[in-house]
Amino acid sequence: MTPTAQRPYRGVFPVAPTIFDERGDLDLAGQRRCIDFMIDAGSNGLCILANFSEQFVLTDAEREQVMHAVLEHVAGRVPVIVTTTHFSSRVCAARSRQAQEAGAAMVMIMPPYHGATIRVCEKVIFEFYRVVSDAIDIPIMIQDAPVAGTPLSVDLLSRMAREIPRISYFKIEVPMAAAKLRDLIAAGATAFKAPGTAKRPSR
Repeated sequence: MTPTAQRPYRGVFPVAPTIFDERGDLDLAGQRRCIDFMIDAGSNGLCILANFSEQFVLTDAEREQVMHAVLEHVAGRVPVIVTTTHFSSRVCAARSRQAQEAGAAMVMIMPPYHGATIRVCEKVIFEFYRVVSDAIDIPIMIQDAPVAGTPLSVDLLSRMAREIPRISYFKIEVPMAAAKLRDLIAAGATAFKAPGTAKRPSR
């Protein structure tokens, strides 16, 4: 089934923690038990390597270990979102291709940022997500999170949903999230009704 023909994902997709042993090394057996618990508890899907997963303390090799261990263990029981955030569009695209090839259902990506002050403008944000979209065939969820410190306007999010093929979902975590979601829904409905302007409603 192609991404455009796929039914929208719905339900509860909790972020899975990364499991470490007492030495601070990856505990992949514990990771598998954690994943089983979350699925058995009724999760409709899972998200891995997110901020809550402590992705910022993992090496690239450890990220790959966790990703492959989880996706192989889940074995299609539920869809898995893999976070592939990186400041570089090339690195993010490569991470996203790798996640797709390993069996991820979707990737979740914050806008590019580095440290406390290095940010990019809306034009560069748009180009960043376009580069990643061109590299993969699975949906992208934009993570609009305070940790990035990067304002993502409703107009920008709506435009990216209309014009970048893989942008299909938003994770809104900023203050006044409910109001922003209302504005996004309204913008998506308006765009979807306008002939020739939208390929999908925002969601």
